[in-house]
Amino acid sequence: MQPRNMSMSGVVDLAAVKAAQEAKAKAEQVRAEAARQGGGGAISPADLVIDVDEAGFEREVLQRSAEVPVVIDFWAEWCQPCKQLSPVLERLAVEYNGRFLLAKIDVDANQMLMQQFGVQGIPAVFAVVAGQALPLFQGAAGEAQIRETLDQLVTVAEQRFGLTGLAVDPDAEPGGGAQSAPAEPVGPYDALLEAAVQALDAGDLAGAVQAYKNVLSADPANMEAKLGLAQAELLQRVQGLDPQQVRKDAADKPADVSAQIAAADLDLVGGHVEDAFGRLIDTVARTVGDDRDAVRLRLLELFEVVGGEDPRVAAARRALARALF
Repeated sequence: MQPRNMSMSGVVDLAAVKAAQEAKAKAEQVRAEAARQGGGGAISPADLVIDVDEAGFEREVLQRSAEVPVVIDFWAEWCQPCKQLSPVLERLAVEYNGRFLLAKIDVDANQMLMQQFGVQGIPAVFAVVAGQALPLFQGAAGEAQIRETLDQLVTVAEQRFGLTGLAVDPDAEPGGGAQSAPAEPVGPYDALLEAAVQALDAGDLAGAVQAYKNVLSADPANMEAKLGLAQAELLQRVQGLDPQQVRKDAADKPADVSAQIAAADLDLVGGHVEDAFGRLIDTVARTVGDDRDAVRLRLLELFEVVGGEDPRVAAARRALARALF
């Protein structure tokens, strides 16, 4: 398990596109198995909050994240802010009615999990969606902030990974129901999206780009294809570049728009999101006309790669507006 390699808010996470397909398939398998065993009933609200330890983490968090977003509350008995935050999360887990599952992890008893997630202090809240870890917030947060964060989480889970949550029956006995959601029909573009993922796996970036474009030509609002296309086009642009030469050109020629754009692409692929955004925003501020438009459009493309729900994108959009106006 390598949570830091699986962040939805990370940079060029081509694994996210593939994971979306795998998550949908896994969810369908879980639902089909539950139906086969006659366990199609809904779960109890009490089952929406679970205690998890290291032994059960893979089963209760990683595997379950193929069905529903799993929010992780890292806490300890001695932590006073935890005693304020945890009841709020537990109440919201019930209120959200199966749109996410809350997993509570006692850090004193599960030091390895704390270290693997890079937790520096508690309370700390993460989420896992389709096996991908996402840091949400650290410290005691207000309920309005928590709700906004949870709303963004479930939206991403639904739109990008097709996870619609668990069916909840208030009359069900705790622990007695199947943890499944209503089956969803296979999407009309799943074959094309799978072809794009296979092309990426084979290193055929041009084929992946075309496959995503084929989906978007018929369904311009398809979020999975938008994300995949932005990422595939980015990788296609940096393929064959000499990183040292690109960075030297950018340093030697601060007024060269093409050099700054190429360096920003490399920044993003390397995981330096703020550096990529900052480089292009600074370039926008000192350019005009067609040069400015070219930089602005590339920045918008990089926003698509990272994802509009990422707070770094929101901050960069505000900075871009200040640079433009």
